[in-house]
Amino acid sequence: MLLPGTRSSAPRTSPDPLAAEDLAESADSGARAPHGLAARILFAVALAWSLFQLWYASPLPFAFNVFNLNFSESRSLHLAFAVALAFVAFPAGRRSPHQHVPALDWLLAALATAAAAYICVFASELQTRPGAPIAVDIVVGVVGIVLLLEATRRTLGFPLVIVAAVFLGYSFAGPWLPGVISHRGASVAKVVSHQWLTSEGVFGVALGVSASFVFLFVLFGTLLEKAGAGGWFIRVSYAALGHLRGGPAKAAVVSSALTGVISGSSIANVVTTGTFTIPLMKRVGFPAEKAGAVEVASSVNGQIMPPVMGAAAFLMVEYVGIPYIDVVKHAFLPAVISYAALLYIVHLEAMKMGLRGLPRPRGADARSRLIGYGLTASGLLSFAGAVHFGLDLVKGALGGLALWAALAVLLALYISLLALAARTPPEAATLVADRLPPLGAAVKAGLHHLLPVVVLVWCLMIERLSPTLSAFWATIAMIVIILTQGPIVAVLRAGRDGPTGAAVETSVDGVGTAALDGVRALIGGLVSGARHMVGIAIATATAGIVVGTVTLTGLGLVMTDLIELISGGNLMLMLVFTAIISLVLGMGLPTTANYIVVATLMAPVVVALAGQGGLVVPLIAVHLFVFYFGLMADVTPPVGLATFAAAAISRGDPIRTGVQAFLYSARTVALPFIFIFNTQLLLIGITDAFHLVLTIASALLAMLVFAAGTMNWFVVRSRWYESVALLLVAFTLFRPGYFWDFAFPPYSERPAREIEAVVGQVPDGGFLHLGVAGETILGDRVNRVVALRAGEASKSPGERLAGAGLQLRETAGEVQVLAVAFGSSAAKAGIRAGWTIRNVLVAADRPAKEWMFIPALVVLGAVVAIQRRRRTR
Repeated sequence: MLLPGTRSSAPRTSPDPLAAEDLAESADSGARAPHGLAARILFAVALAWSLFQLWYASPLPFAFNVFNLNFSESRSLHLAFAVALAFVAFPAGRRSPHQHVPALDWLLAALATAAAAYICVFASELQTRPGAPIAVDIVVGVVGIVLLLEATRRTLGFPLVIVAAVFLGYSFAGPWLPGVISHRGASVAKVVSHQWLTSEGVFGVALGVSASFVFLFVLFGTLLEKAGAGGWFIRVSYAALGHLRGGPAKAAVVSSALTGVISGSSIANVVTTGTFTIPLMKRVGFPAEKAGAVEVASSVNGQIMPPVMGAAAFLMVEYVGIPYIDVVKHAFLPAVISYAALLYIVHLEAMKMGLRGLPRPRGADARSRLIGYGLTASGLLSFAGAVHFGLDLVKGALGGLALWAALAVLLALYISLLALAARTPPEAATLVADRLPPLGAAVKAGLHHLLPVVVLVWCLMIERLSPTLSAFWATIAMIVIILTQGPIVAVLRAGRDGPTGAAVETSVDGVGTAALDGVRALIGGLVSGARHMVGIAIATATAGIVVGTVTLTGLGLVMTDLIELISGGNLMLMLVFTAIISLVLGMGLPTTANYIVVATLMAPVVVALAGQGGLVVPLIAVHLFVFYFGLMADVTPPVGLATFAAAAISRGDPIRTGVQAFLYSARTVALPFIFIFNTQLLLIGITDAFHLVLTIASALLAMLVFAAGTMNWFVVRSRWYESVALLLVAFTLFRPGYFWDFAFPPYSERPAREIEAVVGQVPDGGFLHLGVAGETILGDRVNRVVALRAGEASKSPGERLAGAGLQLRETAGEVQVLAVAFGSSAAKAGIRAGWTIRNVLVAADRPAKEWMFIPALVVLGAVVAIQRRRRTR
């Protein structure tokens, strides 16, 4: 994933902290900084891209029927902007000039832009000749694919180019490949047409998500950072946690989690928070490598932190076919417990090293502070409830005027929070390494930054707007804040006592200067947001080549047979194989491209083969599994850019920093294996409020115990058998059903002839579990359990079986499969005509598996007692 020119910037022995910012800037927005006309053109193109995306996401094109683009036209222009910026902003190599743009790069930018825009400009003509491209179409497609690969090399390095080239080669070389992976092959015209002129390849779903969702969320995060929210998050975290043992490291974790709420970029997160927190961690006693590793581990996990997750999360909306709010819901609990475990890991490291926190500022005692925290939390919850139910009442009473009433309430709240910020002493808005700012003042100084996040969450969760429209309204709120916060605060501070006791005066010039600063910040944010999107847009377009190859050659079906052969049908081996592929690709591909490639090839295979084994694995669980391992792209040595950025700040060795960060990320590696088998961690199958609380509490405790087991420290340093016991307790809390199934089998067997009676009792959308036996095409004898979706409960048992794809007959006391419908649930489970239904499995009436928590807690208590006794001695 290293860019040309960035490898030499990576720290070796004595890195400069400024190198981190250079590395992040070159990785996200390009290393080239031209002057003169070239700089103005680069600025104008980036600004135009942001304005275009805002227009496309807004309701205005539909309201005025002006520049109203369909999905293929919007994707075409989206990629045209991206490739233009790629050739202008990213140099061709280390020796390519950084201060001006060579003529060749201008030419390549023009050709690439024209090839991408061709789909939009000639959309009507292309619609008249689907599947029958003319010579010009083929030439444009060839030029476009070649220049897209070159743009990929510049922005993301060689690995993704190599992956795309291998898949393109596979399209052509099908007839000459070994039997299991061979296919008919395709001509140049067919491949180019499929990849460039249709929505199956480059301009497919992945690029569509980049154009529709991702750009707005990246722009939203960039503007929020420009408004000062990133610095506010750091100050609040520092003020709240700096006094604890290893406080600066805990502040790094929390501030990275908060920054991850608004930013999906690991590298930007490292530079934003790490510039302050890493030196502080070193000052209180953390070694350079561990300080950098804490920052990397916490920043990378920002991509899994709702509501603004990494770009891959938006791709799940299309690939899995569920609303974005459901993706957020499923990802919430793993993200929270992952950050909680990292906080605990930092605490254990501080315990090992005997570190202390910074002294608290003088103020109220602990009891008063606790009361203040409680009142603040209850006040915020009461306010949130009042707003929620109050707006519901307003909607019913005011009808069409409810929107204006809500805007009035939002404006009044905004002015009130700015007045609160204006009364805050200046020291609350600054950070000093050896002194903690007052927590209350630090919080009050930037509460208004949360309003756009509130707008985003409200639109997503309450109004149930699309992610695109939700991000648009949140971005509009962010624009208003950037433009107005400076002038309003300047007016509100007029006449108040300054730090020296003199009254603060304001003037028209002062307000005008603040307003001008806001305009500059807005324009800078629009340009910066566009330049940060180049790599994501290019990655999604190039990864579309992989998706296009799969749809063109039928590689997906081949992968199912191949992976089943390699794994022997064992789900755990399949998951390990998938994880290894993600980690290997993560050494060269960014998270988004890694996710697209692995999810396209492996996710359907895992779901299908798990179903053949009788385990129902939701598709979202598999996609999150791939996503979590894709996160390691920014951590994995030797090419994790987030690791290099952190090492540049900490002046530590980047390889050792990466290894330590990977060890800290063990919880992120373990979680996906757990929620594949226990989907309650994804909030799937939760029955009531008590079940929800029990799931959250047990998962949180399990993750903390897992962290203690992997760190070999709990109350005191753990002995090997104590660490093993802790890991066993963590596993039991995470997956209590594993041991419970040995004592109480989850299913009871019924004769096959009762299949109609059993399927009639399956709930709507539930699964029918069958024991089947038969021979494969290759003559291998199989005997396994499969799970078939039964369909609507209102239908008759025979119709439900037919809906699952089965036609059965009973002969000589045996139930045989007469036929299997093509593409049905039974066909996907691997059942074939002539197979025998051995039995039907019915859910057994057994005690709840959560009873396994009791022996787990007893073992945990024993470990605590032993270690406390040892600490006392």
